[in-house]
Amino acid sequence: MENDLSNYRRSYEKGELRLSDVPKNPMELFQKWFHEVDQFFSADENNAMTVSTIGLDGFPKNRVVLLKRFTFEGFIFFTNYNSEKGKAIEANPNVCLSFFWHGAERQIIIKGRAEKIAENLSDGYFETRPRGSQLGALLSNQSDIVENRTVLEEQLKALEKKFEGMEVPRPKHWGGYLVRPVELEFWQGRPNRLHDRIRYKLQKDYNWLIHRLSP
Repeated sequence: MENDLSNYRRSYEKGELRLSDVPKNPMELFQKWFHEVDQFFSADENNAMTVSTIGLDGFPKNRVVLLKRFTFEGFIFFTNYNSEKGKAIEANPNVCLSFFWHGAERQIIIKGRAEKIAENLSDGYFETRPRGSQLGALLSNQSDIVENRTVLEEQLKALEKKFEGMEVPRPKHWGGYLVRPVELEFWQGRPNRLHDRIRYKLQKDYNWLIHRLSP
């Protein structure tokens, strides 16, 4: 099988990113970009991001998760701590996050270190989830081999019966990670492939070193 995709091209012309215009703190620029994308280039799940980890087998692996909160400290997402990604983070907390907003012709690549958030914060978020999602988190041994879908559906029915009329407790193996960034790259598509790339690198004094990168 061979598919020639060489003619898949487009010209990026929706914005620019000048070094003279960026703030000293990259989280301010992230907030600005996220709000602009949400307001002017609305699409399903603009908070979808790729999380890359180094697996126990030595290979990098990417998957898409949903960003649930960001602050000046970093980026928070939730998952099963016993999952493949959870085990990878436990062994090596260095991760990479990336956002690609096609409509705005923008992407952001973030290097950082992941750490578990406080249990009460995971409890608070878990309580806001739809009941079906709570039950799904309780029954799923994420990344484990399962015989078939029927097994999962029968387990879900059993949990629905068990917790009928009751609150669903957050499983201890499920919770949030905070990714504290050490490097952020903001990419704005430009014509003729001369894209704007601005990189922030965290220094020992906790200030950010800012450079323009060649496209």
